[in-house]
Amino acid sequence: DGATDRTYCFSEVELISRKVAAGLAKLGLQQGQVVMLLLPNCIEFAFVFMGASVRGAIVTTANPFYKPGEIAKQAKAAGARIIITLAAYVEKLADLQSHDVLVITIDEAPKEGCHHISVLTEADETQCPAVKIHPDDVVALPYSSGTTGLPKGVMLTHKGLVSSVAQQVDGENPNLYFHSDDVILCVLPLFHIYSLNSVLLCALRAGAATLIMQKFNLTTCLELIQKYKVTVAPIVPPIVLDITKSPIVSQYDVSSVRIIMSGAAPLGKELEDALRERFPKAIFGQGYGMTEAGPVLAMNLAFAKNPFP
Repeated sequence: DGATDRTYCFSEVELISRKVAAGLAKLGLQQGQVVMLLLPNCIEFAFVFMGASVRGAIVTTANPFYKPGEIAKQAKAAGARIIITLAAYVEKLADLQSHDVLVITIDEAPKEGCHHISVLTEADETQCPAVKIHPDDVVALPYSSGTTGLPKGVMLTHKGLVSSVAQQVDGENPNLYFHSDDVILCVLPLFHIYSLNSVLLCALRAGAATLIMQKFNLTTCLELIQKYKVTVAPIVPPIVLDITKSPIVSQYDVSSVRIIMSGAAPLGKELEDALRERFPKAIFGQGYGMTEAGPVLAMNLAFAKNPFP
């Protein structure tokens, strides 16, 4: 966790995820029911996503900067029974709380009528009911508007996400070469499928460390890259623009970065070339996908363990 310097090993993450699964069950969440994550990037996002998956529940992710009406529309359409958020956003949920939706805050002092995240993270992991999960069961319900229209729920299954992650990081010559010595920057919002799948889930699958940033700030980002020796930096064009236009990049040691991957929007050649000047030791490339594909459809071959000539 870049904001707090808290670190968790894989066994701790697995244990806390099972605790969350047990806590959700104790709160009455049944298999196939929906939890909404209305959060910025934070370690609790990962714990709840994985815990809900163990429970056989479905997670719908939402931008915490949405207006109350936008949140309510998604929550009602998805059938959310529990919403995990920050205390600062609880006021946006007033209408939903009157519809018997449980609200859990990750802050130290939850607002009246809300539960604290400890009801999940400190639950008895042995009390989670065993569930039989079918590969075609839905595990994630992100909302996407595509290129036009209002956002619509995209049903992503256990099989779909597992297959997508495997296509990226598994095999003798993975298309996206993450390994256990990597430190992967997670600054892109986890409520977006790019970060959730190609950053968090792929890093977990590869046994890499994930460095979570709540939001992008160039100075903080460069400090964290230098401090934690970040090796993989998944970014988007607006971040590339900030990096290439700022003179402060040269003040930091970014030589540890070996891969920079850009997605979510196209990036022009001029920006690519300018970025390479800032990170001369890194392999740079782009990927293409969409939420409905879960999400990756195409990726630069240079990211492979043994790139094609």
